[in-house]
Amino acid sequence: MTADPVLVEVVRSGFVESVHRGALVVTAPDGSVLQSAGEVSSPMFPRSSNKPLQAVGMVRAGLAHDGADLALTCGSHSGEPGHVERVSAMLSAAGLTPSALACPPMFPLHEPSMRAAVEPLRITMNCSGKHAGMLATCVAAGWPTDGYEDPAHPLQRAIAKTVEELTGEPIAATGVDGCGAPLFAFSLTGLARSFGKLVQADEGSPERLVADAMRAHPWLVAGTDREDTQLMDGVPGLLSKGGAEGVLAFALADGTAAALKIADGNNRACAPLAVAVLEHLGADVSALGDLVPPVFGGGREVGQLRVSWSAP
Repeated sequence: MTADPVLVEVVRSGFVESVHRGALVVTAPDGSVLQSAGEVSSPMFPRSSNKPLQAVGMVRAGLAHDGADLALTCGSHSGEPGHVERVSAMLSAAGLTPSALACPPMFPLHEPSMRAAVEPLRITMNCSGKHAGMLATCVAAGWPTDGYEDPAHPLQRAIAKTVEELTGEPIAATGVDGCGAPLFAFSLTGLARSFGKLVQADEGSPERLVADAMRAHPWLVAGTDREDTQLMDGVPGLLSKGGAEGVLAFALADGTAAALKIADGNNRACAPLAVAVLEHLGADVSALGDLVPPVFGGGREVGQLRVSWSAP
């Protein structure tokens, strides 16, 4: 099997210190592949890039589609006070408390919030918005809330069916995500195509409701100084959702989409690669200058994350 190509280099003092290999695919609005690098047709775990697809399944099953709550359902939030308060309100509206959450306790990702926290909580875990959305869907659909994270639960079966429809692929494997919810494996190409479908869907459809909610509330999708927030704030009409282990998917307003997976799982390579792809696709990336961190040495800038991918 051929190794994935080097997509990003870490350059320190003019010397290539490390490299990040990976795979990348760009799809046209009709879903056809425009460009690719590396293995883009084999199954992989999309991690939290899967959340918009899961949210579409929830809306189809009866989840109320208040824009802000729906954005948080799709999010990997930082556990900032505004995130936690809204998750609490979502649970309360469904007649539930944070004890119903099946995600593990964690400290907030947001550093000031983490320092202020007394102990790790389920509600401050970055996936608590998705789990609150899943619970609210169960209440709306009349399904039991106990065991909602089990792949055999009606909620998860409905979500799996939606994921297969949006990606155009059968689920190749089902795993357990870091938050405890089911995680479905499919290809990078399927992931990119699904994001293109979301932004092109008819207004008011579950797919478009999810895309519009995320684009209207980028901070709820991620948080202060987070990549998804900066990408969607910086490029009008962009839909973006990253995931652990070096996964990122995004779609421009016209339905052109991309998905990438860094082979070593290091998310630091995602932002520079995404900016390079967006620029190649003609997007204005002038507002994304702070998204690509420099390489530091002795407290000063001595290098860069340099994208080695180039479109054919």
